[in-house]
Parts: sequence; structure tokens; C-alpha cells
Amino acid sequence: MTAMDMKLIKIVSDHYWIKRDKVVSKITYKGRTFYNKFERVDEMLTQSVINRHLKREITVAHSLINKQDKVENIVFDYNGRDPERFYHRAQLLLREEGFINFTAYKSKTEGHLHLYVHKGHTSLSEAIQLGKLLSMKLATKLPKQWRMFPNDDMPREYNILILPYDVYAKERGASWSKHM
Repeated sequence: MTAMDMKLIKIVSDHYWIKRDKVVSKITYKGRTFYNKFERVDEMLTQSVINRHLKREITVAHSLINKQDKVENIVFDYNGRDPERFYHRAQLLLREEGFINFTAYKSKTEGHLHLYVHKGHTSLSEAIQLGKLLSMKLATKLPKQWRMFPNDDMPREYNILILPYDVYAKERGASWSKHM
């Protein structure tokens, strides 16, 4: 994975999260208790940290929500058994909905994907609502084997994703879009 592939995500880079072997904090949110193993590091996410992550020396996650409660990406965290079918269906849905910039990345577990839909500077509430809508539409075509990020079912500390390890597929403004 190249630095350019990582830049497609538009990561919030003023801080990052690093996974620890023990529980770092206990969070109660909407009547549920979450045990967080990721510790926030208030330093810039540099290429050297990313390289250590890609070598699997450490596990690094990034926030989806910036300081101004804006979101650059809506993410499908697919944890099913058929990533090719999922990506194909999601690709068709996203094109139909007018999204022309999206990238699927491989995660640590074989067959799991993170599909980043590049929405641009979007308010948190709008991103959550749009994520729910896209998830609902995709659920009519496939059994639901994914989670949407960002979401309001989990605390802000859980609206993070582990940095991807490799590109699965990407789409950037296809030529057919000018005919729509």
C-alpha cells in the first residue's frame, strides 16, 4: 500500500489511536458499557507510524470525526464471507445514488473490507443519516453483514477504524457519470 492510496481516505491526522493489550478505558453510553482497548495519542499521524502499522508492529486506528464535527467519509465495515459479492452490490448502489468516489480496503482479517465512500466535508448528523439510508438500501439486496461508520449507537471513541492494509478496489469519477 502506498502513501497515495492512504491519502485517498483523507484521514484526520491531528491524532490517532493505538491498540493496547489491556483495557484503557470504560465508557458508559446510552445504557451500554464499552471497554476500550484503543488509547488516543495526541500527536500527528505520520508516515513512520503508518509504516509501523503496515509492518504489523503496532495497530493504529484513525478517527472519522474531526474537531468541527465534520466527516469526510462514510464507511461500510464489511465482516461477511463474500467480499466480492458485497463490493459488487455496494458499487452498483453507490453509482445509482450518485457517489462516484469510493475505495474498498482490505482489513487485517481475510475477506473483511472497509468501503470508504468519499462524501467530503459533511456534518456528523447528515453523515449518520446518509449512512443509515445507504445501509438500509443495501440490506434489501444482501444479508446485513456490515456496520456503518460514523454512527450514533456508539460513543465517539468507538467511531474509529483501524488503518487499512491494502487496496481492494477503487473508483474515481468514472466516465459514465458525465451522462447522468
